[in-house]
Formats: sequence, C-alpha cells, structure tokens
Amino acid sequence: MKLLLISPGWPKGRLWGELGFKFPSLSLAAIAAATPPHWEVALCDENVEPLDVAGHADLVAITAMTPQAPRAYEIADQFRARGIRVVMGGFHASNLPDEALLHVDAVVVGEGDLVWPRLVSDFERGTLQPVYRPDAMLDMADLPVARREIFAGKGYLLTNTLQTTRGCPFDCEFCSVTAFYGRKYRERPVEQVLTELEVLRKQNSFAFFVDDNLVANRRYALSLFSAMKGMGFKWLSHAPIDFAGDPELMRAAGESGCIGMFVGFESLNQESLVAMGKVTNQATSYLEQAKVFRDHGIGILGSFVLGSDGDTPAIFEPILRFCEEARIEAAIFPILTPYPGTKVRERLEKEGRITSNDWRDYDMGHVNFIPRGMSAAELQAGHDWLNRSFYSFSSMYRRIFKLHRSVQVFAPMNFGFRSAIRRTAKVMG
Repeated sequence: MKLLLISPGWPKGRLWGELGFKFPSLSLAAIAAATPPHWEVALCDENVEPLDVAGHADLVAITAMTPQAPRAYEIADQFRARGIRVVMGGFHASNLPDEALLHVDAVVVGEGDLVWPRLVSDFERGTLQPVYRPDAMLDMADLPVARREIFAGKGYLLTNTLQTTRGCPFDCEFCSVTAFYGRKYRERPVEQVLTELEVLRKQNSFAFFVDDNLVANRRYALSLFSAMKGMGFKWLSHAPIDFAGDPELMRAAGESGCIGMFVGFESLNQESLVAMGKVTNQATSYLEQAKVFRDHGIGILGSFVLGSDGDTPAIFEPILRFCEEARIEAAIFPILTPYPGTKVRERLEKEGRITSNDWRDYDMGHVNFIPRGMSAAELQAGHDWLNRSFYSFSSMYRRIFKLHRSVQVFAPMNFGFRSAIRRTAKVMG
C-alpha cells in the first residue's frame, strides 16, 4: 500500500510562494511517522517539485493553509477522478470540513496524530468515515518523532524543524492557533526533545522550533535551554516581546544557541493591541525590549498586523521608522486576514465587512474586508510601500549591517525577502 502526502503549491505571485528558501511540512512528517510500517510513504511538495497526478497511490493525504485550499481541491478532484481516495487536514479543512468534503473523501479535524492510525485502519477495511476528530488533545509525550527521511532530495533550506509544545495561553483575535490547538499549553518531555536534537545534530547545527510560543511555560523553557547549552545548536523559534522582561530566561536562551525569534509586535497603537487581545504587549516598551533581545545575541523577525480598526494611513511610516531605530533584523507586515475559525472573522462577518472569500487571496498580502480607518486601496498601497521600503538597501543597511551573531541568518533572510517581494510585484503587476 502506498500513501502519497501532498503539500500544495502557493498561488502564483504570492510572497510565500516566491521565497527562495523553502521549509518542509513538519505535520506531514508527523503523519508519516504515525502511518503503519507496512505502508510505503512518499511526499510531494509542489513548492519544490512538480506533482505527478497520474502517479500511483492507494491513498492521498493533503494538508493546506487557507490560500492553498483551492489548489488542494484541484489536486483532490484529479486523484478522485481516478478512483483514488483523498484525505485532507490542516487549519483550513479543520475549520471548514463541509467545504472540504465537496472535494475529498475524509477530513481530519484538528490534530491528526491521534486519529491517523484509526483512519488508515478504516481505509484498509473499506470503512473510511467522512470526518475524524480526536476525542482529546494529544499528550505531548506521545508525539511521534517526525519521519524526516521523506524530505530527502527535496532541496529544503533546513529540515531540522521540531515541535516541543502546542497550544497558546493567549487568544488573539486574528490568530487561528487557539482554535486548532486549544488554549491549554502542552509540553513534550524535555528528555524526548534532547534525544531528537542529538539525532538532528548529526545532520545540521541549525534548528527551528515551530512552537507558537516556546517560552509560555517559564520552568519548561528554562529546563530545555539549560539542557541545550553546549550542544552547539544555532536555533530559532517564536516568543512574545515580553520575553525580554525575564533576564534569566533570556540569558539561558542565548547561551543555548538561540540566534533569532519571531516576535509579534502587531501594532504601535496600544488601543489596537488591547482590541486584538495582545495583552502582553506594551508599545511604549518596544524599543527597550528589542535592545534586550539584541544584547543577548537574539535577532528579531518582527510581525506587524496592518488594517486593525484603529489604523489609518498614518501608521505605515512610523512602523518603518520604529523598525529602523530598533534595528529589527527582519519583519513581515501581514494585512489583517479574517481566516475561518478566528474571532476576527466572526466579528467582521457580523458587521458585514468581509468583501471576498477567494481563499487564494487570504495570503496576508491582500485586503479581503472593509477597513474602518482607511480605504481598502490605501491599506493595500501602505502594505506594499512598507514591504518595499523595509527591504530597500538603505533600510537593510541601517538595520542589519552591524556586528551581531544573528546576521548569519538575517542577512540572507533580508535578501531573500527583497527578491521575493520584487518577483511578487512583477507577477502581480
């Protein structure tokens, strides 16, 4: 029996599809690990290779984020036309299972790790069900070690991705993580993580923890960082900006090899932060907090959500100036996107402000709702200007061309984003 795992390509001309550096789907590697050993497992990632829809497979499993959903449905339709069963999971299908079932035979809602063996068993018996939902959240001690051998030969920049925690104790209005993983924060035993890291170290000294908030449990994070000290890793992950307020934990992260964190600043407007539920952020402390990250050798990939109700056309230039003054090494500037399953979508639907359900445009680079403080055209223009300006050579020089250990990651990242932004503009333009 052969299982074909598929990661659909991004719509043409979207920033995330144009980026030269590609990362693999850890969720598909986890599904591969939960698949019975008598199955042959193969992966096709359309972001790095073409898909042969005429190829052999007994079962096809697809994961997709919202902007990839239309392509996922096209793929599913093609395989089903040949009589091959198709299963879909991930954030989009979990939030809109009825929509997905118009194109696939079964949908996995939520975490797939627990239900996948049952789904495969049902398929083998010819009793595949339309919807599979786990009865409980996965105990992280039972998280299967990803089968990274399926990534071989794909040309990924980095395959040393791993997960130590799931869930987030916060509930930001725009975020779909809580709906998928829940607010209960669950940790994988540190000993298991260290064992996996020992294996990964044989491949590469870089690692990326995909956790949405690696430091939410201080005691757990401190234990992990202390144990990693001396292993020789250079690693990145996600953390809130108030991480800077814990000197001991920050020092432990830096000493364990942390060279970068994805940090959600989201807004320079405190009222907007409160409205979106970003309770840990104090905009007046951003400059000082960013300096603390840098002083510990940790660069920042910042995120600023554009288009909140308190935003006007006057927000764009101050964000750029702040990033340059704070020397934010890299950043993304997502347009507020009402993803299925989020509180912001529920609110905007009630207010009659959603203007498009073309999922291809739910890529954080297009306006799909009626903004309150500016026109949709002004929001789109501001987003595009901010991206071009932040990744201009002059801004890059002001922000990253200083002696700092994180430059080894963030300098190539800046050039990668710059090239992708230019290609996106050319395709869409």
